[in-house]
Amino acid sequence: MALVCMAATPVTLPAQGFLEQFSYEGLRLSGLGVEMGGVVSDRLTAEPSPALRVDYGVLAPRLRVMFGASYFRGEFDQDEMTRFAQRLRRVVLDPTGDFAIEVGSITWSQLAIDGDLQYLFPAGRAQTYLGLGIGVHARDGDGAAIDGTFVEDALDTIAAGINLSAGVEVALVPHLAVTVDLRGALTSELRLASARGGLMYRFPAPAPR
Repeated sequence: MALVCMAATPVTLPAQGFLEQFSYEGLRLSGLGVEMGGVVSDRLTAEPSPALRVDYGVLAPRLRVMFGASYFRGEFDQDEMTRFAQRLRRVVLDPTGDFAIEVGSITWSQLAIDGDLQYLFPAGRAQTYLGLGIGVHARDGDGAAIDGTFVEDALDTIAAGINLSAGVEVALVPHLAVTVDLRGALTSELRLASARGGLMYRFPAPAPR
């Protein structure tokens, strides 16, 4: 009798309530933004970097879907270039030892495409967020010392990365906000951190049906 009563009683699992918060109905083109700032890394010089952001709505309450693209071009820093020159010196056979190696500059440019899930902390006109996502980083190496060599081919790569983001969006007027975005990216070959500011245009919400 007890088993029959238990079977007849509806049971609501906590996981079911959590999953019910997710819906594709809130996904739509909600905003378009442009940003400008700087990028630092563990191997390259700090450089300016533009970015484009696309807000694609909410997947759940306070959970926003954000896509982005960014670009920068930096030179390998002095430590990297010194190590490269030292390795070249080891393979040069010169009894007098008076040779010189001029490597010049070697640059690495990158185009990154990101997709983030950002948790929103709304507070009036200001909205802060924390995000986690993934990215694809397409890179191109260039330099007089490596042009046309396998070294250049080795620097021309496509790598996956993990993104962490945090920022704030402050409404200025209806449909227009100023944004500040702090972002870190971890890939197999490069660790990056960026700080950018810009403007976000908010598309009007569709009329309720």
